[in-house]
Amino acid sequence: MDNRTTSNVLTVAGFVSILASIIIWFTNGGTQGSSEEKAHGERFGIFVGLWAPTFFVLANKYNELAAAEDE
Repeated sequence: MDNRTTSNVLTVAGFVSILASIIIWFTNGGTQGSSEEKAHGERFGIFVGLWAPTFFVLANKYNELAAAEDE
């Protein structure tokens, strides 16, 4: 897999992480269940959401590598 493709995959993974975080929060922590289940759902949703910056930073680095190869 070349650097440009890797960058694109990581960017998509970042957006998927954001969407997954929102979905997890609404289905597991938003409004249903006991307070303990809500707390777990909220924490898990935040945990998944924290992956997004990592994916975006890695995508940027791979994009820079791909740009350097093109020069």
